[in-house]
Amino acid sequence: MFAITGVTGQVGGAAARALLEAGHAVRAVLRDESKAAQWVERGAEVAIASFEDADALSAAFRGTAGVFVMIAPNFAPQPGYPNAHAAAAVLKEALTKARPERIVALSSIGGQRESGLGLITQVHILEEALADLPVAIPTAILRPAWFMENSLWDIAPSRETGVMPGFLHPLDRKYPMVATEDIGRVIAGTLGQTWQGRRVIEIEGPQRYTQHEIAALLGGVLGRAVRAQAVPREQWEGLFQAQGTAWPAPRIEMIDAFNSGWIDFEDGVNERVVGETAYQTVLAGLVGRAG
Repeated sequence: MFAITGVTGQVGGAAARALLEAGHAVRAVLRDESKAAQWVERGAEVAIASFEDADALSAAFRGTAGVFVMIAPNFAPQPGYPNAHAAAAVLKEALTKARPERIVALSSIGGQRESGLGLITQVHILEEALADLPVAIPTAILRPAWFMENSLWDIAPSRETGVMPGFLHPLDRKYPMVATEDIGRVIAGTLGQTWQGRRVIEIEGPQRYTQHEIAALLGGVLGRAVRAQAVPREQWEGLFQAQGTAWPAPRIEMIDAFNSGWIDFEDGVNERVVGETAYQTVLAGLVGRAG
């Protein structure tokens, strides 16, 4: 039995599906009981628990061969990341009580850094909490590259204007990207393994892409010419605020860190897994979803 948090999201959902398809027993950990039916239909057991309830999470994790944990994405955190600290503390307490056989946790490329991460600070907080567990549970920290699914935000402007706004600069630099389906497969595969101590696994897709290449691929899916255009940094704050982000500093700091190379893999230090999903496959799915 493997307990999976975040099943209503992209990564947790992909992990749960991969485990079920491989014939494993899955306990889908949900905070909203109204979303349980689809997982019951897939053959999963369901546990209802919120990230504020250590006892409920402990019950969901207890008796399992492995647990996948993550911090719920928050793209508009408050200063000091209080929600991430609180969630990490509750997960730490629940895991300590439940003592699953192993833990797989979602972090991010650059998650080893202690500062200058912006939004990625939230998963670094989880890494620190799991490193300080009072019980020795084999733990694998997954650090995937930039999600290909982030291109969802580029579909509307590209379709309407033929211009894909580029925040990763320079536009001709190749960045590592990965599909969430590939991350889910790595989670499923890792949970089925046996190891001791702490592992760090970096995950990227089959190739790296420039913003120009992504724009061309998106144009092919949309059936029109699309070009990448750099969004000047001095415009970022106003744009993000117009999109509803009251405190855009963490988002800006994260993008700056990618562009400067501060957020990157630790080449040669950790395990590295290369996924198989091509960017155009992800883009086709996103365009289909966007309608």
